[in-house]
Amino acid sequence: MPPRGPLPPGGPVRVVELLATGTNGGAQEHVYGLLSRLDRERYLPTVVSLSPGSAVRRIAALGVPTLVLDEPDDAIAVGALAAHLADVRPDVLHNHMYRAELVGTRAAIALGEIGKRRPYVISTVHSSRVRSPEDRAELRRLTPCIDLLVAVSHAIVQKIRHEEREGSPVRLVYNGVDLHRYDHQEPCCTLREEYGIEEGAPIVGVVARLEPEKGHRTLLDAWPQVLRSVPTACLIVVGEGSLLTELVWQARELGIERRVIFTGRRDDIPAVTAALDIAVLPSYREAQGMVVLEAMALSRPVVATNVGGIPEMIEDGVSGVLVPPHDPDALAAAIARLLLDHPLADTIARNGHDVVHERFSIEFMVRAVEDAYDEGARAARLRDAIAV
Repeated sequence: MPPRGPLPPGGPVRVVELLATGTNGGAQEHVYGLLSRLDRERYLPTVVSLSPGSAVRRIAALGVPTLVLDEPDDAIAVGALAAHLADVRPDVLHNHMYRAELVGTRAAIALGEIGKRRPYVISTVHSSRVRSPEDRAELRRLTPCIDLLVAVSHAIVQKIRHEEREGSPVRLVYNGVDLHRYDHQEPCCTLREEYGIEEGAPIVGVVARLEPEKGHRTLLDAWPQVLRSVPTACLIVVGEGSLLTELVWQARELGIERRVIFTGRRDDIPAVTAALDIAVLPSYREAQGMVVLEAMALSRPVVATNVGGIPEMIEDGVSGVLVPPHDPDALAAAIARLLLDHPLADTIARNGHDVVHERFSIEFMVRAVEDAYDEGARAARLRDAIAV
């Protein structure tokens, strides 16, 4: 990458990262990756989360100052955040996820209304969720007060346009993979022993929250067909969520419970993913799908649904296999094909690995966000100068 230009006049850029929730998810992983690579001599980050959780604790372990505003009432949260921002005086406020957009943008507006320093407001849209008409109307109202909207895929750019969010520029910044963490990861050597998976049995895995949009129901419906082609195959389902009991019951009803393992939460996701023969993401909607990129970085062949930002990362039949959502027959056929055709699986794995290196490294993501922070600091400091 080319060398950075000089700092904006005024010294290091002060940034507040605002998280809607402190629990684990793609947005939190994005913030963790960003803060782990941000140039701490050039940027002074702090984190505010609107709820507690393991993701906030993990971010705090990076040495980044963190504050939890665990207040469910939005109006009170706005007031508390505005008071915090008035003390911290950040150049940039970076909102992550829907509630952070609402609370953060309203807090910035409130500061301006009382003559306090208003930060440059960036909002990253991480979710493909379809919002209610009321929510969309509120986003449209607030968007002109947001200085920059960041979309994590072209699919999210189109979502922003579909929601008629006008008055703020939109910039595409893909999430990136930390290749130091994923490129040379050894497979989890205890996985088979932990779950009683016999030696030589192929392992297919899905790493995702156990929530309806992630498509676990379709994957379980597909699994009997996979077993007819590859009877020794084992499916591991990694993650936590509201559907656990339902999915365990579904596996029993389908008679596949002996070939399906629910691991719950794992703190060694890279090592577990590296141990898979095939990584699957059967989502019904997806903003980008970081677990797909992580599997590709680990040279794991991927089968995923052709939704949201996923086809922006995968060329079907070249760097992965794409199937329609809600289609257990197509999903089963794709998984069985890669389990049986080892040369094809190996070629797809190599191609996927190369794609991540060429287009989706975390360094690309961090540089793009840093550029936005520099622009924001210049704009905020220019407003200060004009106000004097």
